[in-house]
Amino acid sequence: MSEPAELDLPVDGGTLRVLRFGRGPRIALAAHGITASGMAFRAVARRLPEEWSLFAPDLRGRGGSADAPGPYGLDRHAADLCRLAEDLGAGRPVVLAGHSMGAYVALRAAVRGPGLFGGLLLVDGGLPLPVPPGADLDEILDTTLGPALARLGRTYGTDRAYVDFFRSHPALGPEWNTDIEAYVRYDLTGPRGARRSKAREEAVRHDGRDLLASADLCAAGLTRLTGPALLLHAPLGLLGQEPPMLGAAAVERWTGPSGSLPGELIEGTNHYTILLGAAAGTVAERLAALGE
Repeated sequence: MSEPAELDLPVDGGTLRVLRFGRGPRIALAAHGITASGMAFRAVARRLPEEWSLFAPDLRGRGGSADAPGPYGLDRHAADLCRLAEDLGAGRPVVLAGHSMGAYVALRAAVRGPGLFGGLLLVDGGLPLPVPPGADLDEILDTTLGPALARLGRTYGTDRAYVDFFRSHPALGPEWNTDIEAYVRYDLTGPRGARRSKAREEAVRHDGRDLLASADLCAAGLTRLTGPALLLHAPLGLLGQEPPMLGAAAVERWTGPSGSLPGELIEGTNHYTILLGAAAGTVAERLAALGE
């Protein structure tokens, strides 16, 4: 697979950088995680059948959309996905996917514009997260995101130093591959000697607080889904160990006998490698199946 085409597509108030993988007529649209970029879907895209094209936008405040105007927030990102789906689908529903925070954005988009989407794939995200009343949301973000958030305030002397930072991550280093490295290198910006992530910390924190405060909206969205949907979830979490991002109680609540969302545990994966590792083939298969 060749590297993606980089497009600048219109949304409210400006444009978003959108990565297009593939040239097929069938369209998938995919939303990435909170500090990530559209390049997170490289491994999935290259495993899709040839008749597919996967469009992966860099959400506002990330990647090539780092300078896209605010405000941020899950509703803003969902509106952007709906605009992209309307334009890319040209009257035909597209299949929608989201990973991590992108799953929550995709869920809101599916509820906001149900006629735009022919299926919804949630990858290790999209279920309400339990947050104690009165909790400090920024403190929760610092605790849960850990290295992913800490890197946003740092600079790195070389590209290799930035790559090595990721290679030391306990969830990524043991399963390092060319897709992970391409994802990491795409995120680099800044002058020589002061390289940094493209992601803006203010966007990440704004969206993180929004996500943590929206459990009720998330639950309401799940109950309003009308089209085909599937949750894929990992047994290990953001640091490559237990607990997983989506707890057993939440998964059982929404995918068990009393729930309405089909779910599938992808064994041997963590929060990142479910998308960036060998399991990307399974994600691609499930995504294509939703479009049948």
